[in-house]
Amino acid sequence: MFITVAGVKKEVKEGLTVAQLIIDENVETPQYVTVTINDDFVESGTFESTVLKDGDTVEFLYFMGGGQ
Repeated sequence: MFITVAGVKKEVKEGLTVAQLIIDENVETPQYVTVTINDDFVESGTFESTVLKDGDTVEFLYFMGGGQ
């Protein structure tokens, strides 16, 4: 099956979970990443049980603090 990760179309195995994708993509500081699938936010507590489907678009978002 094919999914799009951060704008790049990739072939992945059926049954891939968000948690495994985070590992496969070598996401830095995975404890701080926010994930969207098809523009819907995925709760971090459900990464292990959220299975990706053919055609899904996944984005990894990092919220940065800063300012004065």
